[in-house]
Amino acid sequence: MNIHEYQAKTLLRKYGVAVPDGRVAFSAQEAADAAHALGGSVWVVKSQIHAGGRGAGRFTNDPDGKGGVRVVKSVEDVSANAQKMLSSVLVTKQTGPAGKEVKRLYIEQGCDIARELYLGMLVDRATSRITIMASTEGGMEIEEVAHHSPEKILKVAIDPATGLQPFHTRQVAFGLGLTGKQIGAASKFIGALYQAFVDLDASVVEVNPLVVTGAGDVIALDAKLNFDDNALYRHPDIEALRDEDEEEPTEIEAAKHGLNYVKLDGNIGCMVNGAGLAMATMDIIKLYGGEPANFLDVGGGATRERVSTAFKLILRDPKVEGILVNIFGGIMRCDVIAEGVVAAAREVSLGVPLVVRLAGTNVDAGREILSASGLTIIPADNLADAADKIVSAVAAARH
Repeated sequence: MNIHEYQAKTLLRKYGVAVPDGRVAFSAQEAADAAHALGGSVWVVKSQIHAGGRGAGRFTNDPDGKGGVRVVKSVEDVSANAQKMLSSVLVTKQTGPAGKEVKRLYIEQGCDIARELYLGMLVDRATSRITIMASTEGGMEIEEVAHHSPEKILKVAIDPATGLQPFHTRQVAFGLGLTGKQIGAASKFIGALYQAFVDLDASVVEVNPLVVTGAGDVIALDAKLNFDDNALYRHPDIEALRDEDEEEPTEIEAAKHGLNYVKLDGNIGCMVNGAGLAMATMDIIKLYGGEPANFLDVGGGATRERVSTAFKLILRDPKVEGILVNIFGGIMRCDVIAEGVVAAAREVSLGVPLVVRLAGTNVDAGREILSASGLTIIPADNLADAADKIVSAVAAARH
């Protein structure tokens, strides 16, 4: 689960993480009021969407204008920029060409920036440890730094038996080239960030840029927090921060039915039981020259109704030109899958090629249900056969 920058900073501030003072605004008047309340002579007007690259982004109604993060020097300019930005669509490298509508802004005090750094924490699956990542290349996307200058990324893994220790924070501070009182400020900052990461069951925390001010303070100029969905039951206050306007509507609908669905950019819909099998199915579709349109795991104990719902969700995507159903029946019975597929295909008047590969529990009964349905369903013997058939069928349907 993702949250907005201003929400992340509010949470981090409670743990002692140094952040600039700011206010959220939903209108130009609220933005002006926020600037008055904050005081000072320089403010930053920040678009609040769930995507990075906001500063370099462009609004569709003003493609040659300023980006989604603007520095202004008067309350009047705060209001004027807020008026232009609110209800406009911001396109960044992470939103795709469709962009996202800006419905809220964060008005923040200006900051005397001497240096821009990068600091992040995540759970490294290779070591099963929380790992600190730091770089002197603040303001840049860490993926670009990793690609072009991997030697500039410092990684420090934290042993869960000991937790974060002072030597860890000093190692990061020295690696970032900090000196004097900056080292103590950075150590305090990193310690607070680590505690927030653990307590909040975060999966990723990213501060980019982490800035050193002219006075030597260390401050989070931006903040991104992602949370482990499986731990949200422990944090109803965090779950209440969810902004469904920033999420894919189909993914929200799928979650209500107990389905794990992630929309992708391809044209071949996938319905699979089991996350590992779903990943393998997407990989083999690409191997045979196709592009998966989604990740969809119906789970091990799905009912006929859930399968039918999953089928309909796939077909909501106008890009879908074909569907591959790949089921290995263990707890999940192949006849239940077949009944759900047939019911859904009849209800939506299926107009795209459908390939079904079934194996496991009640596979013969499942195949019989599909065969007797009277629908144009292409059976497959194995996963490779299924991928080959759906890619070929989609290509043939285009001609």
